[in-house]
Amino acid sequence: MKPSLYYKTKKITINLLIQLFLLSVALTCLFPLLWMVSSSFKTQDTIFKDISLIPQEFHWENYYLAWKEGGFGRYFLNSVFYTATVVFSLVIVSSLAAYAFSRLRFPARNILFIMFIAAMMIPLPGSFVPLYVLLNKLHLRNTPLGYILCLVNVGLSTSIFLLKTFFDKMPPEVEDAARIDGCSKFGIWWHMALPLAKPVLAVVIVFNSLMVWNEYILALIIFDSRKYMPLQVALQTFWGEFITRYPLLMAGLTITVIPIILIYLFMQKYIIKGITEGAVV
Repeated sequence: MKPSLYYKTKKITINLLIQLFLLSVALTCLFPLLWMVSSSFKTQDTIFKDISLIPQEFHWENYYLAWKEGGFGRYFLNSVFYTATVVFSLVIVSSLAAYAFSRLRFPARNILFIMFIAAMMIPLPGSFVPLYVLLNKLHLRNTPLGYILCLVNVGLSTSIFLLKTFFDKMPPEVEDAARIDGCSKFGIWWHMALPLAKPVLAVVIVFNSLMVWNEYILALIIFDSRKYMPLQVALQTFWGEFITRYPLLMAGLTITVIPIILIYLFMQKYIIKGITEGAVV
């Protein structure tokens, strides 16, 4: 065998093995999701007897019962409102803060940035007690505003870190050209920095949407009234002390997963598009 043919065959074989490994990892990650969707169409009697991913009979009524008995309508709207409000607030606040840390010069800039980064090391459960006390004193406990402010606080440090890293690499010539055109610092942030930061903004949106949509424990601590609860709390309806209604629970889980998957699929093309458009950065 010629050396060139040998190395070419070796390269193809290695690439094939890598692809097979990545495919097996992907299937391992997707299997729980496929099993959840499959189980949502089964009955309480067949969910553990029928182990196939394609049910023998599809029970679509599980989704209707899950939506109706779980009261998903109110909780779904609550989660949509919380997710949209928190993500929008994080995009605005974190991008402004990150641009200021990256491009402006002011006293104690590095110390303040280190404080924000240090907050990333504190897990959310470790802040439950001070958050509870603070919200009580501010009369914000059991209010949507208090819950939203807590979630903004949770995602702020990571978002600022990601955006500042991007802004640090932004060529100064971009800002100089904007100043010549008469842009203020705020104008440069709005017209130049944000459009160039599309790939990072997409990551911030997806990451924080996932965080807010799946939040559960903090809502139980802050809210007393169930009318303010997010969608994840509705899943409690289907498990009890003596029996868990697995088909309805799987249907409810599928309902909660679909929106966040759609957000990820929608933002994925913006990540790729933003990377190609901002390749000069």
